[in-house]
Amino acid sequence: MMSYYIYLLRCQDGSLYAGSCKDLHERERIHNTGKGAKYTRSRLPVHIVYSEEYATRSEALKREAEVKRLSKESKEHLTQKIDNNT
Repeated sequence: MMSYYIYLLRCQDGSLYAGSCKDLHERERIHNTGKGAKYTRSRLPVHIVYSEEYATRSEALKREAEVKRLSKESKEHLTQKIDNNT
């Protein structure tokens, strides 16, 4: 079964970026080559600081939208979770 992930990246400037993908490590690599999201291109390097796994793409996309709407403080709180899946 294919897994889908949502993730938070910590950018070089300290900001957080939320996204989703099928392969966390490959997506992090793509971001760091400057071919990821426009937001991260000028904030390299980036590294994954939080992730969640989902069984379906639609579940992951729904959660990604929720995470993107969170305040910076709430996103920071996620990165502090003990049960971080990264």
